[in-house]
Amino acid sequence: MNNLNKNILLGTVIGDALGLPVQFLDREVIAKNPVTTMVGHGQFDVPAGTWSDDSSLSLCLAESLCNGYDLNDISNNFIKWMFEGYWTPFNKAFDIGNTTYFAIVNLRNGISPHLAGMDRERDNGNGSLMRILPLVPYTLKMEAETRFRIIGEVSSLTHRHPRSILACIALCEFAIRYINLQSIENAYQAMQQIILQLLKREIFIEEEVPFKRLVDLSYKEFKTIELKDIRSSGYVIDTLEASLWCIFNTTNYKDAVLKAVNLGHDTDTVGAITGGLAGIIYGYDTIPSEWIDILARKDDIIKLGEKLDSIYGGVAEQSF
Repeated sequence: MNNLNKNILLGTVIGDALGLPVQFLDREVIAKNPVTTMVGHGQFDVPAGTWSDDSSLSLCLAESLCNGYDLNDISNNFIKWMFEGYWTPFNKAFDIGNTTYFAIVNLRNGISPHLAGMDRERDNGNGSLMRILPLVPYTLKMEAETRFRIIGEVSSLTHRHPRSILACIALCEFAIRYINLQSIENAYQAMQQIILQLLKREIFIEEEVPFKRLVDLSYKEFKTIELKDIRSSGYVIDTLEASLWCIFNTTNYKDAVLKAVNLGHDTDTVGAITGGLAGIIYGYDTIPSEWIDILARKDDIIKLGEKLDSIYGGVAEQSF
């Protein structure tokens, strides 16, 4: 899997761009005119191929990782994104979530990256989950405990509540286990075991209820959850569940991301995360070329993915 970074970045950004024009629309509204390809306009009245904060912050993280892991450098990229339009499609940040906004203000004001993120229960939006997948190639060869620590620190830049941290770990572990096991079902089962282990730790001990469906349901049971019982809101658990459900119920990149964005509500984020996972599973070369061609700053994104692949390419043995 020598194109892992490129797969993740293009997969994420395409999913984000597909979902952005229908963001916040109800599922029933979208069902009357489903998303079938890349379009523009919508709430933010942007051209087709425009992506949002999900991709911007993923790209900020990915670029920083070109020089190794430096929490202060990642923080500085986030600050430049919000205040200077860094890694945005058209040099201006937009669609900034409240939790992310206040955390980045904290970072700019000199608060430690370890303490800047919001940690109230109400702060469990999907703003760190949406940008965490670029850590997968970087942490792939690391011991599990080191990986958990890094994922937690990067989530905590904006989202410091244990629920958000555990969701980020779960997503990355699913991706890593898929890379090593080459089976969606086996990756899900391995992810469940990791969640169960971590729920015993003091920091996560109160998170059993939010993660109940993810640990209690078998792969077949989760896959067959009815559409009406899949929530695609901005709540971190809803987003994680919706993204996995889309992956489980499709067999290629195109169908996965279209299923994600047609769920409605937080379409750009569910699209971005599903797209990142589908990029890992199916590869960037399975993404419709017309979607890539219309993507804002596609050459910059491809160049960044290829640079990272030259540094962190390859597949590691899984450490348990």
